[in-house]
Amino acid sequence: MNSSDRRVFILQVAAGSTALMALSSVHAQDVVVNEKDAQAIALGYVADSTKVDAKKFPKHAATQMCGNCQVYAGKPGDPAGPCAIFPGKAVSSKGWCSAYVKKAG
Repeated sequence: MNSSDRRVFILQVAAGSTALMALSSVHAQDVVVNEKDAQAIALGYVADSTKVDAKKFPKHAATQMCGNCQVYAGKPGDPAGPCAIFPGKAVSSKGWCSAYVKKAG
């Protein structure tokens, strides 16, 4: 193998690795938090804010949803998006958990 073949090979490996990392990060955001996950249960996460147990979480208000929470990183209008509370996973924009903090503004 001469030096130009080696350079081409290294560039191809680098490009392939970059493509795989991009695909894996896109796929990771496709994973939606399961309400039965241990962390979700501990935080009272539900995909539909109207189904919050009012007795268990009396401070919950009907206007509190992941879509208007400080730690939600999805775009307005998206059905789901990333959340800092559940790294690598998406939450429903209409969901809720006890870590809710109203978005400033």
